[in-house]
Amino acid sequence: MPRFSKSVSALRSSAIRELMSLASRPDILSFAGGMPGNELFPIDEVEELFRNLDTKTKQAAFQYGPTPGLPSLLESLGGFLERKGLPVKKNRLMITTGSQQALSIFARAFVDPGDRVLTEYPCFIGAIAAFRACGAEIVSLPVDEAGIDIAMLRQEVENPDPAKFLYITPYFHNPAGMLYSTNRKRKLIKALQGRDIPLLEDDAYGDLWFSDEHREALQPIKAIDPEDIDVCYMGSFSKILGPGLRLGWMLAPEAIYEKCELIKQSADACSSSFTQVIADAFIRSGRIDTYVASVREEYKRRAASMVKALRSNLPAYVRWNEPKGGFYIWLTLPEGADATEILKRAIEGGAVFVTGSTFDPQGTRNNTMRLSYCNNTPEEIERGIPIITRAIREVCG
Repeated sequence: MPRFSKSVSALRSSAIRELMSLASRPDILSFAGGMPGNELFPIDEVEELFRNLDTKTKQAAFQYGPTPGLPSLLESLGGFLERKGLPVKKNRLMITTGSQQALSIFARAFVDPGDRVLTEYPCFIGAIAAFRACGAEIVSLPVDEAGIDIAMLRQEVENPDPAKFLYITPYFHNPAGMLYSTNRKRKLIKALQGRDIPLLEDDAYGDLWFSDEHREALQPIKAIDPEDIDVCYMGSFSKILGPGLRLGWMLAPEAIYEKCELIKQSADACSSSFTQVIADAFIRSGRIDTYVASVREEYKRRAASMVKALRSNLPAYVRWNEPKGGFYIWLTLPEGADATEILKRAIEGGAVFVTGSTFDPQGTRNNTMRLSYCNNTPEEIERGIPIITRAIREVCG
C-alpha cells in the first residue's frame, strides 16, 4: 500500500474539473467553466507574429530560459504593467507557469502546516487547493458587493496568532463577480498597515471591465503602493490572450521575490520559452490592447444576455448583482437551499453550473451558485438559463 504524504492526502479534485466532462457532451449547455470562448482566440494574429520573428528568436522559443522569465518578456510585460500604474521598478517581476503556480509558490514561501491564512468567502478554488496543499488552516471572511468584511478583517489582524497572509481577488471576483469599491480598498489598507501580514492581490480579470465609470475602482492596491504592507500582485495571460499559454506573473518586493524564485527553480526551472516568446511578441506589436478591447466588448454582450435571461426567469427570492466586468454572476438562494440538488435537476434538463460549496474552504455552505457567461453565445444563454431557473423553482419553490 503506497504511503502518501499528509499534504497530498488533503487534496481533493475540483468540482469544476469534474463538470468539464459533462460540458463536452453535445446535449449539455455549460455555464460552469471560466474559460474564454475558443472562437475568440487570436489565432491568425499569433500565427503571423510568430512567422515574422527572426530565426534567433524562434530558436530561443525552443530553448530553456532563465527561471524568472525571458528578459524580453519581463521588459515588455513590465511596460504593460507600468501603464496600469504598477511600481515595477521598485519591485521584482517573475513569470510563472500560469497564475496557479504563482499561488502555489507564494503559499510554499509562507505556509507551514497548521498556519492560518486569510481568504475571502467565497474563494477561488485554485487558491483553496494551493493553500491546502501546504497544510494551511484557511480562515475565510465574507464579501459583499463592495468587498471583504472589514470588521471581521480587523478582528483577524488583531489575533495574537497572526495569519501568514491575506489573499483577495478584488477585480471582478472569482466566483462572486463583484468589484471592490475604492473606499473598501482604503479600509483594507488601513486594517493591514503595520500588521506584518502580506497581501496577495490576484488580478486575473481587471482588464475585462464593461464601463469607463468603473476604471477608478480598478486601480490595484499594488499601484497605490501603501506603506507598511508587503503587497504581492499577480496576474495572468489566460483571460487576455489564452489559458493554453500557461503564463502568469508575480510582482513582489525583493525579499519575497528572492524566496519565490528559489521555489520556482525547484518546481519547474523555467516556464515555457515558446509561449513567452508569443506573449512578448503580442505585447510588443500593440495587438494586446486591441485584442483585449475586442473581447471585452464580446464578454459585455454575453453578460448582458445572461442578465436579461435572469431578469426574465429568476424567482424574486434569488439575490444577485449585475456584473461590471469579468466572467461570472453569483446567485444566492434562500438559507438552507441545496445547490447540489438544483444542479442534478439542471443536468437532467441539459445545463450545468458550479455549486457554491466548491468555493467554500470548509465545503459546507451550499445555497449559492456560480454562472459563467464567458464561453457561451447569447443564443446558448437564452436557451440554457431557463433550464437552470426552472430547476431552482423545482427545488426552492
